[in-house]
Amino acid sequence: MSTFDKREEGFESKFAHDEELRFKATARRNKLLGLWAAEFLGKSGADAEEYAKEVVRSDFEEPGDEDVFRKIRADFDAAKVEQSDHQIRRTMDELMHKAVDQLQNEG
Repeated sequence: MSTFDKREEGFESKFAHDEELRFKATARRNKLLGLWAAEFLGKSGADAEEYAKEVVRSDFEEPGDEDVFRKIRADFDAAKVEQSDHQIRRTMDELMHKAVDQLQNEG
């Protein structure tokens, strides 16, 4: 195997690892976001856990974070929860950092 082939294989391996980490971090962030939102919606225990799973599942509707944001926004609006779009998005960003930190500290 040539040096070029080894480098190419290394880059492919790193890309696959990074994509897997991104997927896991996003799923974890969505669960944390669901638990955060559940508090505002008056859910606790098993209801909060089930709501968090709904938030995770909502991310499979389309690429990106907009589907998750829309779910939280719609649920907050329906329950008359006072949270701005900015606050929801800021919380999404903060929880993404937290999820990445958690994953890095596990392994």
